[in-house]
Amino acid sequence: MTHERFMEVLRFCFVGGLSFLVDYLLLFALTEWAGVYYLYSSAISFGVSVVFNYWLCVAYVFKDAGKQTARRATIFLVTGVIGLGLNQFCMWFFVAMAGLHYMLAKIFATAIVTIWNYFTKRMAIRG
Repeated sequence: MTHERFMEVLRFCFVGGLSFLVDYLLLFALTEWAGVYYLYSSAISFGVSVVFNYWLCVAYVFKDAGKQTARRATIFLVTGVIGLGLNQFCMWFFVAMAGLHYMLAKIFATAIVTIWNYFTKRMAIRG
């Protein structure tokens, strides 16, 4: 792994951590304070964090991303929707089938979706 790729992965992890905080805190606030069903609040918080993540990935993580085209944005959007589906499946599975609390389930779901996100977002942004 080159130094630049290593730094890119570190930036991706940092941005991912910030995005996770947005996702996790919004999930908690919507579910606990607003009384929204956990799968709905999970979808909303995930969507907000994806937009936040996209902006930071373009601006900070993938420094040689270049001009963002409609094609790249579309790929990013499609991979984000698939990531949302993966997130929702994991949330449902870990809560309904494995019996975990939804906040703990979110941590496991995020770990799985993060792997998907790195490779697909990198492809989407770089083109």
